[in-house]
Amino acid sequence: MDAKARNCLLQHREALEKDIKTSYIMDHMISDGVLTVSEEEKVKNEPTQQQRAAMLIKMILKKDNYSYISFYNALLHEGYKDLAALLQDGIPVVSFSNSKDSFGRITSYVRTVLCEGGVPQRPVVFVTRKKLVSAIQQKLSKLNGEPGWVTVYGMAGCGKSVLAAETVRDYDFLQRCFSGGVHWVSVGKQDKAGLLMKLQNLCTRLDGDESFSQRLPLNIEEAKDRLRLLMLRKHPRSLLILDDVWDPWVLKAFDNQCQILLTTRDKSVTDSVMGPKYVVSVESCLGKEKGLEILSLFVNMKKADLPEQAHSIIKECKGSPLVVSLIGALLRDFPNRWEYYLRQLQNKQFKRIRKSSSYDYEALDEAMSISVEMLREDIKDYYTDLSIFQKDVKVPTKVLCVLWDMETEEVEDILQEFVNKSLLFCDRNGKSFCYHLHDLQVDFLTEKNRSQLQDLHKKIITQFQRYYQPHTLSSDQEDCMYWYSFLAYHMASANMHKELCALMFSLDWIKAKTELVGPAHLIHEFVEYRHILDEKDCAVCENFQEFLSLNGHLLGRQPFPNIVQLGLCEPETSEVYRQAKLQAKQEVDNGRLYLEWINKNIKHLSRLVVRPHTDAVYHACFSANGQRIASCGADKTLQVFKADTGEKLLEIKAHEDEVLCCAFSTDDKFIATCSVDKKVKIWNSMTGELVHTYDEHSEQINCCHFTNTSHHLLLATGASDCLLKLWDLNEKACRNTLFGHTNSVNHCRFSPDDKLLASCSADGTLKFWDVQSANEKKSINVKQFFLSSEEPQEDLEVIVKCCSWSSDASRIMVAAKNKVFLFDVHTSSLLAEIHTGHHSTIQYCDFSPCDILAVVALSHYCVELWNMDSCLKVADCRGHLSWVHCVMFSPDGSSFLTSSDDQTIRLWETKKVCENSVILLKQEIDVAFQENEVMVLAVDNTRRLQFINGKTGQIDYLTEAQASCCCFSPHLQLVAFGGNDGDIQILELLNNRIFQSSTGHKNTVRHLQFTADGKTLISSSDDSTIQVWNWQSEEYVFLQAHQETVKDFRLLKNSRLLSWSFDGTAKVWNITTGRLEKNFVCHQHTVLSCDISSDATKFSSTSADKTAKIWSFECLSPLHELRGHKGCVRCSVFSVDSTLLATGDDNGEIRIWNVSNGELLHLCAPIPVEEGAATHGGWVTDLCFSPDSKMLVSAGGYLKWWNAVTGESSQTFYTNGTNLRKIHVSPDFKTYVTVDNLGILYILRILE
Repeated sequence: MDAKARNCLLQHREALEKDIKTSYIMDHMISDGVLTVSEEEKVKNEPTQQQRAAMLIKMILKKDNYSYISFYNALLHEGYKDLAALLQDGIPVVSFSNSKDSFGRITSYVRTVLCEGGVPQRPVVFVTRKKLVSAIQQKLSKLNGEPGWVTVYGMAGCGKSVLAAETVRDYDFLQRCFSGGVHWVSVGKQDKAGLLMKLQNLCTRLDGDESFSQRLPLNIEEAKDRLRLLMLRKHPRSLLILDDVWDPWVLKAFDNQCQILLTTRDKSVTDSVMGPKYVVSVESCLGKEKGLEILSLFVNMKKADLPEQAHSIIKECKGSPLVVSLIGALLRDFPNRWEYYLRQLQNKQFKRIRKSSSYDYEALDEAMSISVEMLREDIKDYYTDLSIFQKDVKVPTKVLCVLWDMETEEVEDILQEFVNKSLLFCDRNGKSFCYHLHDLQVDFLTEKNRSQLQDLHKKIITQFQRYYQPHTLSSDQEDCMYWYSFLAYHMASANMHKELCALMFSLDWIKAKTELVGPAHLIHEFVEYRHILDEKDCAVCENFQEFLSLNGHLLGRQPFPNIVQLGLCEPETSEVYRQAKLQAKQEVDNGRLYLEWINKNIKHLSRLVVRPHTDAVYHACFSANGQRIASCGADKTLQVFKADTGEKLLEIKAHEDEVLCCAFSTDDKFIATCSVDKKVKIWNSMTGELVHTYDEHSEQINCCHFTNTSHHLLLATGASDCLLKLWDLNEKACRNTLFGHTNSVNHCRFSPDDKLLASCSADGTLKFWDVQSANEKKSINVKQFFLSSEEPQEDLEVIVKCCSWSSDASRIMVAAKNKVFLFDVHTSSLLAEIHTGHHSTIQYCDFSPCDILAVVALSHYCVELWNMDSCLKVADCRGHLSWVHCVMFSPDGSSFLTSSDDQTIRLWETKKVCENSVILLKQEIDVAFQENEVMVLAVDNTRRLQFINGKTGQIDYLTEAQASCCCFSPHLQLVAFGGNDGDIQILELLNNRIFQSSTGHKNTVRHLQFTADGKTLISSSDDSTIQVWNWQSEEYVFLQAHQETVKDFRLLKNSRLLSWSFDGTAKVWNITTGRLEKNFVCHQHTVLSCDISSDATKFSSTSADKTAKIWSFECLSPLHELRGHKGCVRCSVFSVDSTLLATGDDNGEIRIWNVSNGELLHLCAPIPVEEGAATHGGWVTDLCFSPDSKMLVSAGGYLKWWNAVTGESSQTFYTNGTNLRKIHVSPDFKTYVTVDNLGILYILRILE
């Protein structure tokens, strides 16, 4: 060994001897060939950990440079990074010129790459399988740096994972193909919550320096995008290894332009993803010679010297690598027990793990049982305790310290015994260990200890309660994530229903858990344990589940919302509200700010809500008689239930993958389902019996539909293979295949008379097919209706989503992007076009049987009813919490159903929705605060002027008005309103007498305000003029000088008025004479807002030019120009004492400035958020200071309160909608009024 290396080792010898645990270190060094098994035994014979470490270092000092390098890399791999750093300066320089020296090169590079990527270490006893490793490397090489998939598949226990790890343990191969590194993910059988946790962990590992984000992704789509960016930007030319993949849907989360090697038992898992795919099959047995080689390595004998029993053991266990390793580990400790272990395998009859077990070989169960029986008596019970842990879950040492009430070192010593016997697997996580069982071992333990499981789960809960309070767990505790993820599981398994309900019905627990992992896992638990929670209190369970579901989009964002404030928005009968109110009152006493929504009136328009599925519901349909509903979705099941009560009639595990569509036959005897698994199945709708299976499509099948008459029943299906197929249920094969589409077929529908079949495709067309001849009859290019001169046709993607026939088959409705088209079937001419006006996509549409109404599902969670004759929207149906995939009218049109990603199906009464959901307010309101009263003047979408008492909720409908704006007079004796046609009217509230301006404006009236005496009404309009109307004397003064639309105005003292305009100017007028007194050329772009200081000496202006300015009324040059905003500065406000100015921009930023010198004091909302999302949820549209200038409230995507002294956020109120235009604030700064873009009125009051 070099002198430098030796000196470095001697220098840090004491620190190394004190901290390292030798067992895993020696495993690495034996694998590297620098330490012998006999030397390992010599170290192990030392009595204490420190003496074992001293002996190992003593041996290394006598060895060469390669031993030093091996020791250094072992420290790195086992998480001793601080100790490895001590040795870094002493690493010797070695030559790579000969084969022996290449060891050092491979160790220092390959082992570091694999360690950082989480690749499992090579087993201590290992035999090469060069042919298979070479085959995997060849397939990976074929990817040639491009995204693609290499699948290693075979039976359980055949060594797939070891082969995958060995494939990348090759220096030349890594340098040539994956110089960016290797990243290992143990997948296992997952639900969506579990997969999210895996993705979160992977993103954390890949983004070690948190340069992309300092928070975890909170849903699978966000995690997928994060992973794509990390692999593309931080880890290019790297390989992602997915170990033990069970379900095809899991791969979709990783289908993001990566090179992926995966191990699985199912060869077809990659059918659901795109890109080049290669497969390597692994035989289920090692073969006799390889099996003997493993045994010989375990017992340290030559293969030729093995006893005859060794050959018999290989034969009895059928060469399973896992079984051979288990038996070999036993023989290493008891090398004279060959006959005993052979006899155990031959004679013992072990109970199968489970009848439906997929591990179809008994020797595995037998070998595991032998291994457990051979444990020391004093630790057998500890292994039994592991029965309660789930598959593929890595359990931190601290959890077992809690369970066994032991010190860490004691626990690790016990677990090391299990690891040595191949009964447990260990991973190092920094300086701590995590342990996990193979899924076969979990099944074995579960079956073996089934009668004890409840008590074992109760034990861990009891121990947990001794150590912790659930909501006080800290995120920096190593066992924190485990308890948050599995505490409810242990309580449910322990039958501790009371404790489970107390946990799940606690706002503290919900707050703590959602802050750490987001809401998805909690919602999953409410579904999973609903049968238990309902026993305690069904209503409370519904309260909490609905609260989580309704607020999931908020709980899944950063910064994390105040959950108590969210709870205060729940109905007052809700347990969530009760707990939130209790907590809020306690926190208010400590100076915290909370808001009560005093006029909340939460209406649920849906008649029936059922949750038949455990995952997204992709499709639902009525039976022909309207009495039953069938549904299908991502949980691979078909459900049938009563339409009036939701009572479940059938539950069928229908397919091997997600079920995308279902349909009743017209006689209601059959239900068809189609799936991602490329199969069509026909079921008896009453018994659930499978009648037919068709599998002629080559890609996933997206839609199915039966003919409308039963005398000759046909089924049509459309798939991603671009084909439509017609099936006769009396035949075993497809009757016709319809060619013509050039992209996926998304939807198909028979005409009411069954003569035509309509189909919609991602190729942008709607096609009609003659059913009898199966020939294409005509095609409508829907894509052409989206073309513009700026965008070439070849660059435009238009996916035609669905279609629906009118009852007389003369018209057909088609949905694409955010538009609905109505075509004449005979002439193909466009009859009507509806633009939903949303950025979201139309997912589905359906004609009502009466042909007047159409229901449309949108991806932004909303459902809309439209009148197809007038092309006007009739109603909004809001209630779903995620994408709405399907909508369908009942056969008589009296109701319609909707199905969604939120796992629910809602039934809505058509008439009730039309009558009740249309009363929404426009956002142009006026508010008057009088003592404790709040009066609101608003126009609704039925053209009625409403006078709303905010305290009592009483609404007086004053008059019909096509109003664009409205206002109160100072003493609430009059109201004024202006229209889109320029008309202005005044209504005397006492006698309902109306006065109308004789002149009016030439364009839409935008703003109205009475003078203080109420005798004069001032109005501004899009016609660039301001009108001053003395409505009693009928005298008019017109202020005409602005060149473009007047944005707004404010009254000043002494009959003066300040106006500002799109022309970039602000002007001061004398409203008595109409004379323009001052003209301020403020900005080159639009002046978006102005505010006047309380002393009336200054005003502010803000503009689209991203600046704000402070002006003196006495000077035509600005006092200060305020720069720094990166978006349009949309609003500004002076503090009451005129010392501060707050400005808000379109990026969601708020800046607070010193008025006297123009200095920036605070930048509010500097919190980093997702790319493309503003910190304020959109534009900052309005601001208001408190009377003492210490607080500031802002409106934008939601409402926010700020500490104006520190610039920190004090509270956030999330409205149901968004895009708040204005916030009306009471003089005492305790009451706030606004309207969101859904037309919902919010009257908020500070909780005291």
